[in-house]
Amino acid sequence: MSETQDTMTEKLEKQDAAQTPAEVTPETADAKKTKDASKTGEDAPLTAKEEMAEFLKTAVIAIFFAILIRTFLLEPFNIPSGSMKPTLLIGDYLFVNKPAYGYSRYSFPFGLAPLSGRVWAEEPQRGDIVVFKLPSNTSVDYIKRVIGLPGDTIQVTNGRLYINGEMVEREPLGIEEDPDAYGRTAMHHYLETLPGGAVHRIYETSDGEQLDNTELFTVPEGHYFLMGDNRDNSQDSRVEHIVGFVPFENIVGRADFLFFSTDGSAGMFEVWKWPWALRYERFFNDIDPVRLSTESDATDEDAQ
Repeated sequence: MSETQDTMTEKLEKQDAAQTPAEVTPETADAKKTKDASKTGEDAPLTAKEEMAEFLKTAVIAIFFAILIRTFLLEPFNIPSGSMKPTLLIGDYLFVNKPAYGYSRYSFPFGLAPLSGRVWAEEPQRGDIVVFKLPSNTSVDYIKRVIGLPGDTIQVTNGRLYINGEMVEREPLGIEEDPDAYGRTAMHHYLETLPGGAVHRIYETSDGEQLDNTELFTVPEGHYFLMGDNRDNSQDSRVEHIVGFVPFENIVGRADFLFFSTDGSAGMFEVWKWPWALRYERFFNDIDPVRLSTESDATDEDAQ
């Protein structure tokens, strides 16, 4: 009888052991999830630490590619002044094409690249709009149009532009209301055609303003003469102590197209005004000049 009781007791203890759950710890729980996931062919869920590591890795990769694109391909710039009206307006945002002219030290953030001159250099064409580092203060970016190439003579007389002794053609387009820095609103609008066939629009307040009569400039080798399209409201190569001749090395790249534009009527946090402040018609506008001739400036100069 006692043997039977012992057998019964042993069986009951085994049943109790089978019904009592094993102690579960975080480590065993994770191991169980991994084991279950491997059985179903799915990836195991990430822990909080692993998720943070993945996020940081993704952020670092995104920043790396953003810097790479800004340095070697396209860099965004915004227009803070009206010196390039009517082509560019305050509040326009554009992309600058970095490979267009090759690379110099100023193609890179803070001008830290150990480069002298330019590598893979391609010369700007007359009429190109370029972003460059101000020769008198290379921490400042300017944007102007290429008017004079190395070896050219440039002069403004009674408001008319002369390149290599020839008066540049301009066609009147009428008068537009656009207030300048001094509150004057009537702007004479012209279509200007540069040697080589680059056509673009310009503004003139009149032909008797401060920069409408200049000395004769001769552009040195390796330099360019740049002017704003808003001729009487632009500090450009005519202002020698601020801009003067721009070294090729200082040119960051060619301004190619707009990607965004706002008229400034909506503040950063005035979200409800944003839809009416955007200039949708300017989004993705090409800002290269129209070129009437396929002849290069070099050919044009040889003919002279």
